[in-house]
Amino acid sequence: MLDALRKGAGTWVAKVFIALLVMSFAVWGIADIFRGFGQNVAATVGDTEISLVQFDRTYRRDLDTLGRQIGRPLSTTEGAQFGIPQQTLGKLVAEAALDETARDLSLGISDAELAKIIQQDPSMQGPTGGYDRTQLAQLLRSNGISEDEYVLERHALALRQQLAQGVTGGLKAPTAYLEALHTYQSETRAVDYLRLTAAQLDPIETPDDATLSAFYDERIEAFRAPEQREVVLLELTPEALARPDDISDEQVSAEYERSKDRYTNPEQRTVLQMTFTSQDDATEAAAKLAEGASFEDLMSERNLSENDVSLGVMAQDDFLDTTIGDAVFALDAGATSGVIDGRFSPVILKVTDVQPGATKPFDEMKDEIRQNLALEGGEREVLDLMGEIEDTRAGGASLQEVAERFKLPLDTPVAFDASGNDADGNPVEFPQVEGLVSGAFDSDVGVENDPLQLGSRGFLWYEVTKVTPARDRTLDEVHDSVVTAWQAEETTKRLKELSQSTVEKLQTGTEMATLAEELGVEVQSQSDLSRGASSMGRDAVQAAFSGPVGSVHAVSGDGSAEELVLKVTDSAVPAFFEEADGIAGISTQLTRQLQDSILNQYVVHIEDTAGVEINQAAISQVIGSPAN
Repeated sequence: MLDALRKGAGTWVAKVFIALLVMSFAVWGIADIFRGFGQNVAATVGDTEISLVQFDRTYRRDLDTLGRQIGRPLSTTEGAQFGIPQQTLGKLVAEAALDETARDLSLGISDAELAKIIQQDPSMQGPTGGYDRTQLAQLLRSNGISEDEYVLERHALALRQQLAQGVTGGLKAPTAYLEALHTYQSETRAVDYLRLTAAQLDPIETPDDATLSAFYDERIEAFRAPEQREVVLLELTPEALARPDDISDEQVSAEYERSKDRYTNPEQRTVLQMTFTSQDDATEAAAKLAEGASFEDLMSERNLSENDVSLGVMAQDDFLDTTIGDAVFALDAGATSGVIDGRFSPVILKVTDVQPGATKPFDEMKDEIRQNLALEGGEREVLDLMGEIEDTRAGGASLQEVAERFKLPLDTPVAFDASGNDADGNPVEFPQVEGLVSGAFDSDVGVENDPLQLGSRGFLWYEVTKVTPARDRTLDEVHDSVVTAWQAEETTKRLKELSQSTVEKLQTGTEMATLAEELGVEVQSQSDLSRGASSMGRDAVQAAFSGPVGSVHAVSGDGSAEELVLKVTDSAVPAFFEEADGIAGISTQLTRQLQDSILNQYVVHIEDTAGVEINQAAISQVIGSPAN
């Protein structure tokens, strides 16, 4: 949204100013609902009023901009959910603050200079360059404002630009600031490191009962048995209703004859086609064939490869030009045609291979046809039976009673928790349907639930039959899991102790190679490591840049039980040239940020000094929400 406003502002000073409009909305909440406003006033800054019409128009313009970005129009109440009213009002308050100051300072601009500014606006330029009044007319129509209103707005903007230029115009990012940022962004480091895992530790023993009990008591919540639920499931699918045995042989035979084309592979031929630009060239080539030349001889003479003439393997119906298709299927394998007058050009054809058509026999297809007919019948029954099932459930019948009445199977999966896992933490197999687990935990015993869509044509009903509340497990129940957790935590603890002791040895002068040999690991190296690298893990990269060359650090590795001990061995920073393209871009960015910051402070100071009042009741009417 603000990008569109920046483009309309024109100069870079205006762009800086508009970037700060939302930031300056610190005034929202300074005043609550104030009395004594005119009915058409949205807010005041000192003696400057922001009309309700101005707020409404600007708000709707901002809504339109956001709507184009997300691909659909937004209502005023929807815009409030995005925080657009606050942004719009903040922008208008900041503008009013600068307008108030410009008036106090008696700033002005001549009519000639204002006209020049408008005519030089890039959005006012015609297709051939130069000012085009039709562009102005189009802009006014699209924004719903008159020419006089537009001129007044540009006049006010020009005065604000004078203020912004006076406050920040000569400000530039200091060279020292640029160099520091350049160093931070481009510095690379080299490290040597040891990767320590459980293999470098003595085997972790099984804890005694007292240790294990104390460990369990401190972490009893982690071993708590979650709430579990049991359900019964009733599936209604075409497959469940299909009765292949009810399909007669006569029905199967009739279906085979009706859809025989589905079981027939048509004859196909591998075709080469040589195309000619004129009838004379084609006739000349045909004469050479009659004199004993081969199709391949003609290809060589015309510098054609097989890719240039191959049509591939085609059935007769594949040819768009029926004349060529008929000619191809009149040839034997290996035969070459004469000149064929195709729809677009004369051609000569050769058939290199013939694949006879074939029809799958009835005996091979009858079981598949019988099953398909049964499924079609099942599909027709599903919707009818669904209505009967719903009527039966509405009469108070349980799924058990429904299953017995309609002779449908019930499924009773094992108890599961809210994650769909059984008591041992293994996933429970359910029908492929969304919302079953969450629906079961939103329901309760005896509650009738809406059916879920099962596949493309099926339905699934479920009922909760039992709820087992969450509870604290006894240590005996989770003994093995607690032992595993204790050993994992103890492994991590001892690895950290080992890494810290390794760091201390390195800091006292022991060589990393010596420690690596003692620990049974290899010294690994990483060069050209940047702050954005991920090859060693985020913690390791941060550690590599947290101290000078020669510093030693211990950090957790990417693995669950892994520690890295690293030593910074080198640091490199590319030479700094303020005139370089990359540095110039950083300079522009930092300069803009500094100017934004100072201009924002200036606007906020004006607002605080002049005083800001918000007519929140009137604004709420525009937005379409009640005032607080």
